[in-house]
Amino acid sequence: MPVPEECVQGEMTQVFSKGTKKKEKKMPKRIPYSYFRSSCSWRVRITLALKSIDYETVPVNLIKAGGQQFSKEFQALNPMEQVPALKTDGTTIGQSLAIIKYLEETRPTLQLLPQDPKKRVLVRMISDLIAGGIQPLQNLSILKQVVGQENQLAWAQKAINSGFSALEQILQSTAGKYCVGDEVSMADLCLVPQMANAERYKVDFTPYPTISRINKVLLVLEAFQVSHPCGQPDTPTELRA
Repeated sequence: MPVPEECVQGEMTQVFSKGTKKKEKKMPKRIPYSYFRSSCSWRVRITLALKSIDYETVPVNLIKAGGQQFSKEFQALNPMEQVPALKTDGTTIGQSLAIIKYLEETRPTLQLLPQDPKKRVLVRMISDLIAGGIQPLQNLSILKQVVGQENQLAWAQKAINSGFSALEQILQSTAGKYCVGDEVSMADLCLVPQMANAERYKVDFTPYPTISRINKVLLVLEAFQVSHPCGQPDTPTELRA
């Protein structure tokens, strides 16, 4: 994915599509408002890549100047003051799973929700477990309320271990090559970014062999590589790979 010239590291900058030749009609690109390290943003980037949807990122730095997500400009886009937000089809959508489901409904190529109702509900259950039961408990906004870095690390590890213990047990009965069977699904889009969070918070993966195996298999897929936090427009130089 080429890096738009207008995307300046650490600054929230609007990106506009360049003009096209006369009589040539070009579909507007999707614009995800994203932070390179946000696991929720990564879920959406994976979806866009898997579905071969063209997009241009607008970085929103969650750290700089107290957090650009709290600016009036961004609050007008997403009153929850969170990333990601996606501008597409004349509307702006917040919440990563809502974005993924919208793209699934409007761009059904490479389906991320199985047709089979039982498999579909398993995908939704695993996605909700991660997106609602693990990630929010170790999110930056929560950790800021915990005094001391050592206490923050212990809090994050406890939240992740609690969720991963349940997730490992579930995946032992649902997994094939991936989280549910042998096709990439929305559940996998949630798993990989959460594993990255777990690595950052130094979680011991020994008790989670199924989670670890699936994560390794997914990380070799192109969509997961091009969307990886280490290669985004706003990734700091020292974290690029």
